[in-house]
This record gives sequence, C-alpha cells and structure tokens, in this order.
Amino acid sequence: MVLAVVVLQLGLVLRGYWSDHKPFAFQMFPESSTWRADVVRVTADGRRVPIERPWSGYRWDELVPNRGLRYPSVRHHADAGLVNQLAFLESALDWVADNTPRDGETRYLEATVTSWHNADPPRIGVFRSRVREGAG
Repeated sequence: MVLAVVVLQLGLVLRGYWSDHKPFAFQMFPESSTWRADVVRVTADGRRVPIERPWSGYRWDELVPNRGLRYPSVRHHADAGLVNQLAFLESALDWVADNTPRDGETRYLEATVTSWHNADPPRIGVFRSRVREGAG
C-alpha cells in the first residue's frame, strides 16, 4: 500500500512537469517570466475592437476577474509559470466567446501575446477563441 501511494505521488509530480497547470510540480525557485496581451474582438465584418471597450452590456474585466487576466494589456508576472498563465488566457478567450449570448457581432476573440521567459528575448504569439456561430 505504501509503495502504491509513493508511486502515485511520483507520477503526479512527473505529470506536473508536462502539464500546462502544475498543481503537483512545486518549484522552490519559480521562473521570473512576464507577459502581456492585446485582446480584441474580431467582428463578422473584420473589425478588430479592443476588449477594453464594453460591448453588448459586457466588460472583459467583469467577465474575467481573476488569475491576472482582468487587465491583459498590462505586463504581468507569470506567477505560476508562463505556460500555465497562457493556458488560463486561452481558456478565458473560449469562455468569453461561449458565455456572451447578447453579443451578436463578435466572430472570435484574438490575443496577441508578448511573453518574456526569464531573461530570454520577447516572443510574440497569437491565440484565438473558438469561432462563434451566427455572428453578424
């Protein structure tokens, strides 16, 4: 029984190093990475509207109030690791796209992310939510 518990714990720790979210892979000295993102709503007619502007009665900072995602255009420390933080951002894009039924014009949300992994030069990437059906 003890051996099974030890093997399970080791498995959880090892899995943590390959998972986006690392609840069982504690690191005493975490990375010092930072990130920021320009998030826009892309409408059916191609307009790119910053999420800082309220739309259809929604506000990004009210829809996504936690995990450092409330104000993505401000540079943030990736307190639980860069991969983890960006996985939360990707999930938030999909969640907002799926949970804003009054919004009839947004086709998808897009985040242009600039990230700094420790002391490495900045990297730029683009994340998109799922495409919303029936927009426009």
